[in-house]
Amino acid sequence: MRINKYLSSIGVASRREIDRLVEKGSVRVNSAIATPGMKVSASDVIEINGKKIQKKTEKKVYFMLNKPAGVISAAKDDRGRKTVVDLIKCEERIYPVGRLDFDTEGLILLTSDGDFFNKIMHPKSEVYKEYHVDVMGKVNKLEMDKLKRGVRLEDGMTLPAKVEILDSSHETSKLRISIREGRNRQIRRMCKAIGHPVIHLKREKIGELSLGNLKKGGFRELSKKEVEYLYSL
Repeated sequence: MRINKYLSSIGVASRREIDRLVEKGSVRVNSAIATPGMKVSASDVIEINGKKIQKKTEKKVYFMLNKPAGVISAAKDDRGRKTVVDLIKCEERIYPVGRLDFDTEGLILLTSDGDFFNKIMHPKSEVYKEYHVDVMGKVNKLEMDKLKRGVRLEDGMTLPAKVEILDSSHETSKLRISIREGRNRQIRRMCKAIGHPVIHLKREKIGELSLGNLKKGGFRELSKKEVEYLYSL
């Protein structure tokens, strides 16, 4: 594993900070000065400013959280805002798998397992995420077909989406949209692109994992079966 990724995964510092330390010559691997991008493993002896880095043995934990709006999808926030990690009380160092926008609610996973994180977030994993979306105005079939085929955004065409109208009136429409990408504010930008800005957005499912009756702000540990399912994707 690349040295910045490895040291970040065991909680030493961010990848960017590790890169800075490597460039300064502050990091040694097996007594030799580390180089940018070099690969290391748990068997290597790594020192930063002469201090040996000890890998902590942590229990692997997996949580599902029903994120409220107004909470940051991050392990910490330099502006002091509440984060998803703040809502879960556990001894292990956990971090969110992916993200939900500040003003978006719903299902987000958190874990201490770096391998799990990388597998679920890999672009080739093709895990569908299902959202319930309230938008302004009445969505017609032509607009719904655009979402299904893919919408051109400023960062390129989206992949085809699964779309269903749950309810509709002249004022608002309720949609179920499933996508397998994770671009920044993607659902909001897709709906705006077809002329229907989002009023409310909530993620209900990741693959076959569903929020069910989990209350807003509530969390629970994933079952062994659920973790095995996610690894199988």
